[in-house]
Amino acid sequence: MTYKVALRRTDEGYSVSCPGLPGCWSQGSTEEEALENIQDAIREYLALQFGRFKRSGWA
Repeated sequence: MTYKVALRRTDEGYSVSCPGLPGCWSQGSTEEEALENIQDAIREYLALQFGRFKRSGWA
């Protein structure tokens, strides 16, 4: 699955978020690092959401 991300330059480097996943964001000192970090953040976000889904009995 593909998610769009919003990358913004900051005083400290780059901030990146995934608008389709509320609260999913990361940062990095370079654009490349920020984009790598958001991939990890998206994986963790989805794993957490799937865990909640399983515990609810729907999976």
